This record gives sequence, structure tokens and C-alpha cells, in this order.
Amino acid sequence: MQQRLGLRNVEVIALAVTDLARAQQFYGEVLGLPVAEEAGLVLGYRLGGSILMLKDDGERAPTEQPNPRVTLAVDAALETQAALQALGVRVADPVALYDEAFLVGSFLDSEGNKLWFCSPKGG
Repeated sequence: MQQRLGLRNVEVIALAVTDLARAQQFYGEVLGLPVAEEAGLVLGYRLGGSILMLKDDGERAPTEQPNPRVTLAVDAALETQAALQALGVRVADPVALYDEAFLVGSFLDSEGNKLWFCSPKGG
């Protein structure tokens, strides 16, 4: 079934922050993580094959309870969306273009957790 959906790996884990400069200093200097760039955009920090993205947009506040936004890399976001819908999975956010470079959408798992998925614009 994974081949049908095109799921590959965890691409992005977005963490809520209230002070972006302080968080950048912590992840970049204290932890020593390398900067992650894709398509000329600085996205966050590399952690193995994943990116830690720091979100200071006020959408969600930091908490001691787990709350990261997880984004799965897929082969082709529009095809993944169609396959999810064919399986009866609820698409919470239809695929849309993000930063002129990525196609991004989300779906809800059986418990109501939102998982995001993305592919490069051509996918």
C-alpha cells in the first residue's frame, strides 16, 4: 500500500517557537545542526534526512506536550491525495503550492491527527 501512496520518509518536523532568533541560536549553535536549504529557501535545520522547521507564526504555541507538525515526503503530492481519497481517508488540506516550489497537503489519521505530505512542485 505504501507504494500506491508514494510515502517515502519524514521530511519535516515543524516546531512552534516564540522567539525565532533564540531558537535559531539553540538549534544552529548550541546543538550544532546544519542549516537546511531546498530550492534556494532556508527551511530550518538538518537532522539526518529530516528537517527541523521553526515556526513562529503564532499558529501554535510551544508546549511540553508533543505538538510538532510532521510532514511526509511523497513521490507526487497530487497522486497521493487522490490515492488517500480513494481509500476513504479525509484530506484536511487539499494540495496547494507552497513557496512556489512545493506541493503540500494534509490528511487526518484514524485518531484525528493531522499529517502533512509534500513533493517538489513537479511531483
